[in-house]
Amino acid sequence: MKSKIQFLLSMIIFGTIGVFVRYIDLSSSEIALLRGLIGSLFLMTVMLIMKKKISWALVKVNAFVLLLSSIALGGNWIFFFQAYKHTTVANAALSYYFAPVFVLILSPLVLKEKLSTKKIVCICIAMLGMLLIIGNGGFSTSGFDDLIGIGYGLMAAVFYASLMLLNKFIKNMDGLITTVIQLGTATFLLVPYVFITEGFGILEVSSSSIPFILLLGIVHTGIGFLLFFSGMQKLKGQSIAALSYADPITSLVISALILQEQVTVVQLLGGVLLLGSTFVSENNSIRFKTRLMKKAAK
Repeated sequence: MKSKIQFLLSMIIFGTIGVFVRYIDLSSSEIALLRGLIGSLFLMTVMLIMKKKISWALVKVNAFVLLLSSIALGGNWIFFFQAYKHTTVANAALSYYFAPVFVLILSPLVLKEKLSTKKIVCICIAMLGMLLIIGNGGFSTSGFDDLIGIGYGLMAAVFYASLMLLNKFIKNMDGLITTVIQLGTATFLLVPYVFITEGFGILEVSSSSIPFILLLGIVHTGIGFLLFFSGMQKLKGQSIAALSYADPITSLVISALILQEQVTVVQLLGGVLLLGSTFVSENNSIRFKTRLMKKAAK
């Protein structure tokens, strides 16, 4: 029960990210940089307390994949945060949760896994759900701006799917250690990118944004990932797949009840089709899902 509570809490924490991003007066890349910096420092401190040591021999063996996955992590965050700036929390979360569908589509090419008829049907249903979100729910509040936000969410999903697939090729490394290395590397790579594209505006962050930045780095990254890995260790694959849906559901509840963002019936139908189809496909491949989630980071 303790493991389920820990994992469920991590999903709820991840599902509330959109609310806090809204109140940070920085660009998406600057937010990603600060989140990575604070989160990696927090988790490195936890590693020291837990006396976890990094095997640099394993890091060297997996160096190229770690680099690519770190780039994917940074890109994932930039586009995900950008989605929140253009559309509702619900639209951003649902478009982002298209990532498992991208994994299914790419798995025959990358992992050499065959697509069953059941998975193909699930992919088609998920695409129908996304079309309903884009065609109706996506235009419910801000017109074209919503469509742009959903596009950013889908791009974030592409990067997240890439991260999940790349993590599949990381061998013999602890999930928490892998995440710390990816966070640290992504932060290091984001530093020159941010200063080239945004200048030194990050140094002039408003005082009102600082509490939300700290919460995003410490709670949504550090504590969130700590609960994520702690809870996952003793959970079965089916429990992980089921509990992971607390993330998008939390985002939908926050969007509708707390932020009072308009959620149409058609949008909800699209969300049900999207989440339902991915749930069915994931439960059809529990071992694959478990391996991915043990190494994937949001």
